[in-house]
Amino acid sequence: MARPAALHPGDRVSVIAPASSFDRPAFERGLALLATRYQPVVRPDIYESRRYLAGGDDRRLAELSEALSDPTTSAIFCARGGYGVTRLLSRLQLPRRAKPLIGFSDITALHGLAQSRGRVSVHGPVLTQLGRLGEAVANELFELLETPSARVELRGEPQVPGVAEGRVVGGNLSVLTRLLGTPYLPPLEGAILFLEDVGERPYRLDRMWQHLALAGAFEKVKGIALGEFVECEEKGGKWTAAEILRELAEETGLPCVAELPVGHGDRNRPLPLGARARLDGAEGTLRFLEGAVR
Repeated sequence: MARPAALHPGDRVSVIAPASSFDRPAFERGLALLATRYQPVVRPDIYESRRYLAGGDDRRLAELSEALSDPTTSAIFCARGGYGVTRLLSRLQLPRRAKPLIGFSDITALHGLAQSRGRVSVHGPVLTQLGRLGEAVANELFELLETPSARVELRGEPQVPGVAEGRVVGGNLSVLTRLLGTPYLPPLEGAILFLEDVGERPYRLDRMWQHLALAGAFEKVKGIALGEFVECEEKGGKWTAAEILRELAEETGLPCVAELPVGHGDRNRPLPLGARARLDGAEGTLRFLEGAVR
């Protein structure tokens, strides 16, 4: 996988909204934090809203395409996830020059496109989340983007023992399953599959997991890394999402770590998708062997 060039303090960076419309105060808090390190470039029409989207498809596609090709900006930060990126994929062209792409949730679709084209991208906070997470997470993100030697190390809960090494791909479970059968699914062969989600009840998690299984995903990957599954409990339910996920992981027989501090919760530490890592299911660790940038 090709890694994009490292950022430097003071670089101009593109800020885009390729998916859902967003809470403006939360966005502006994240934008202010980003501006302590870089020079954000924001189009005036980023605040547009059309139903559940940040403006129409043409607006969002133009903004994204401009950010990808703009020679004066060094990275792309996303305002929010939600929904909308899959509506753009068939019309999107990636330029030869790669930039760090930062986001998560619905931005999983863009990460899938990047990895399917042999590029590393960064699963990290969107701006509406960044201001809430604070300086510690922001500084870790900035270090990852600026330092080729930076290596992410995450600790979670041991699930299934065993060791696996491979490139980490994936992201939001709901979005990833929508990429099955398309040209935008990241390459799964020999990979460590990372998954997280929000607001999906245990039976829905089970259903999406079975979709991956029926598509042969667990016959291709070497290990499973599970992030946070936030607000996924059934009210008054007799079982938890964590219990269901553990059973599903055990059925695969693949090394698995759960509850990594990544996702829609209060931690969401950044990680480089497409980079090689070592997962230890007995230790409960995911250690990256490569950085996000060159």
